[in-house]
Amino acid sequence: MDQLKLHTHKLRVSGLRPTKQRLAICKALFDRKDTFHFTIENLKKIIEKINKKKISVATLYNTVNAFKEKGYLKEISLKGNKTFFDTNTKNHHHFYDEDMSQLVDIEDKNISINYLPKVPNGKKIKSLEV
Repeated sequence: MDQLKLHTHKLRVSGLRPTKQRLAICKALFDRKDTFHFTIENLKKIIEKINKKKISVATLYNTVNAFKEKGYLKEISLKGNKTFFDTNTKNHHHFYDEDMSQLVDIEDKNISINYLPKVPNGKKIKSLEV
């Protein structure tokens, strides 16, 4: 399937019409070789630089949230006031560089947890956030 059809499919599955602006969002998010961590603000800058046109913040939020709801993006909230989104939706870990305001992936093979607290009776650990 070519990229345009793939982007159109993702938009329709997410309940969105494939407009030029939304297709530009798809291109910026999914036409990459590497994982992409972004905030709405830096996604706006990237799309406007590429397309040389303004894009509505509401369109960005609606599209990104629709993609998140369908599992195409993962939301990562930091310090209660900074929200990133990640194109890698698998469980993985990050470093946050406060000086650069960037998230960096950490490979699972580089993580070791030596002690976990006792799990309450009748409960199972579904995920862990350090």
